[in-house]
Amino acid sequence: MSAPLRLMAVHAHPDDESSKGAATMARYVAEGVEVLVVTCTGGERGSILNPKMDRPDILENMGEVRRQEMEKAREILGVQQRFLGFVDSGLPEDENEPLPEGCFALQPLEVASAPLVAAVREFRPHVILTYDDNGGYPHPDHIMTNRVSIEAFEAAGDPDRYPGTGEPWQPLKLYYHMGFTRERFEALHNAMTERDMGSPYADWIARWEDRPQKWEVTTKVPCAEYFEIRDLALLAHATQVDPDGFWFVCPRELQQEIWPTEDYHLARSLVDTTLPEDDLFAGIHAEVTPACS
Repeated sequence: MSAPLRLMAVHAHPDDESSKGAATMARYVAEGVEVLVVTCTGGERGSILNPKMDRPDILENMGEVRRQEMEKAREILGVQQRFLGFVDSGLPEDENEPLPEGCFALQPLEVASAPLVAAVREFRPHVILTYDDNGGYPHPDHIMTNRVSIEAFEAAGDPDRYPGTGEPWQPLKLYYHMGFTRERFEALHNAMTERDMGSPYADWIARWEDRPQKWEVTTKVPCAEYFEIRDLALLAHATQVDPDGFWFVCPRELQQEIWPTEDYHLARSLVDTTLPEDDLFAGIHAEVTPACS
């Protein structure tokens, strides 16, 4: 009898868990996997991206509003969730703008990583999801999320590192989200154009002309039947997601037909696996027994 598999998704802000890997998490929850979303910051400095929520009462209570939105999304996805307690760094308007004092992105690596190491040791995930070394896009909190995730993956199993944060636990695989790739957007763009729908993706595709993709997609997780749950979780983040905006221009049914997976890059693995994969736990199932749970 196998012990439950466990998946940890490490994100920078509330709403990131719903725009990156949400259908994957919903699928694994349905299959009995224990899933924990770790949110590094409270999203206090996030912009209001839904015009309908651009009100003074929202702006004045952004941190609390985003926590409430996160709780709604958590319930929809069926996952566990915890905040690490760091303060949102905000997104600078230009690269020379200094970040706010005390924010997440300016923390020393060991300070920023310690609560995540503690969370890994307590939850004991077999797989960790995070962003690539550019943060998926170069938001300072996303880049720091990548750094602390790698640090936690490498340190949590070492009894000599981060004393006082729990008994050691070594995760077995670490993945980067690869949902925003040129290949995916070209496929959706072409499908919409062929059907005379009009596509919102032309500008996105053009931006990739001089930006080669650094990380290959190694793992495609089929999860199309959970796209509706993903969309509902996105809509729970009402300050960040406009129901009439970009996220929902491409019909869900077309996405399910043309690109029925969420995609990842296997960045670290301590188990044998064969690429390409269709399961984040490939190579792990045989390793998980009650003795190591």
